[in-house]
Amino acid sequence: MGFANTYDDHRYAAAYALLEFPGTYYLAFRDLPSIIAAHVTGRHALDFGCGAGRSSRLLRRHGFDVIGVDIAEPMILRAREADPAGDYRLVAPGDLSQLAPRTFDLVLSAFTFDNVPTLENKVGLFHGLGGLLAPGGRIVSLVSSPDIYLHEWASFSTRDFPENRCARSGDAVKILNTAIGDPRPCEDVLWTDEAYQEVYRRAGLAQEGAYRPLARADEPYEWVSETTLAPWVIYVLAAAPA
Repeated sequence: MGFANTYDDHRYAAAYALLEFPGTYYLAFRDLPSIIAAHVTGRHALDFGCGAGRSSRLLRRHGFDVIGVDIAEPMILRAREADPAGDYRLVAPGDLSQLAPRTFDLVLSAFTFDNVPTLENKVGLFHGLGGLLAPGGRIVSLVSSPDIYLHEWASFSTRDFPENRCARSGDAVKILNTAIGDPRPCEDVLWTDEAYQEVYRRAGLAQEGAYRPLARADEPYEWVSETTLAPWVIYVLAAAPA
């Protein structure tokens, strides 16, 4: 399938780099520290698909020594501008050769796999990330729920993309990020929970946990669908037993 990386664009990167944790994004990151604390020991982390460095900076605030990598040069440039002391590296698609195997206690992937097309690509990347884990290490993969492409949200809109309703796992879908100043929609890849389970099995990984954060009425945002539908899924993965 033809697929364009929305984030490999200087104008979109400039708008996205200003984004922190508003609205629907708050739910993506609200529970991450406690989830990581429950599953991860050690302080050496890789932020795979670090974008403009938001998740890397979050990890460092929680005591991790972090390397951030991304395939989009505009995003890496923004990450370095915002955080000159950080370690941000541009890598080629599918190339993990800059990273030492069996090194990382945590591999965090925040939204990265929303933008990875095909089963083969996903399996290859997850297999490679599994090889980077230190003994006892964990992958924490934050991805979009299929529901996010069908409803309205505090920070997203899909009303202009009725074709999303006909999409199957692996198809391209569109979503408008209303929390940034770029009016162009983002193109993602729809991927179901069942399809992710197949990816993990083929990549030699075992699911240790799956979290679907819902909003609470007492939180300081004007929720739309978030109190009843989870926009995100957070998977915790370990190397499968031999």
